[in-house]
Amino acid sequence: MNDSGEGAGQAAPARRKDARRNQQTLLDAAAAVFVTSGVDAPVRDIAARAGVGLGTIYRHFPTRADLIIAVYRHQVDACADAGSALLATSPSPHAALGQWINLFVDFLVTKHGLAAVLQADNAGFEALHAYFLDRLVPVCTELLEAAAVAGEIRPDIDAYELMRGVGNLCIGADSDPRYDARRMVELLIAGLRRPHH
Repeated sequence: MNDSGEGAGQAAPARRKDARRNQQTLLDAAAAVFVTSGVDAPVRDIAARAGVGLGTIYRHFPTRADLIIAVYRHQVDACADAGSALLATSPSPHAALGQWINLFVDFLVTKHGLAAVLQADNAGFEALHAYFLDRLVPVCTELLEAAAVAGEIRPDIDAYELMRGVGNLCIGADSDPRYDARRMVELLIAGLRRPHH
């Protein structure tokens, strides 16, 4: 053992940061595999995509349910974090709202397999659903308020109601080739705009 003392103290936070980054890589890989192959995809496909061994995945996520729940939370977090980033970079709050709703639609459309898996474990599903609302409703509220303050949209739009409406437009979207959920959602968001007199 070398440098007992100073070196060891600095290694721990760096290792923790590394572990967190590795977990993000794993969750990104799992999310991508779930989108293309569904939530029953072989774990080895996820390991291959993340560039890690199977053991690493099982060490972090002992069961498939653990992995699925972690992916879901990870994607809710990414969607939540995108709100203020979009407000900062978009040409207008209404544009930011539109882009954020697109991310939200991506999330909903790629999650169809997830709901079925989680329904089996109702308590887990309820906890996740609560997490989803706790994280996303405030972000949607912030975007709506910014667009209302800018005079771009009507001021009386409720974030929860809007998200429910978007969710309803996405139901069954993947099973009907004649229905384009994204176009309907775009029309809805366009419809929030205040008419210019």
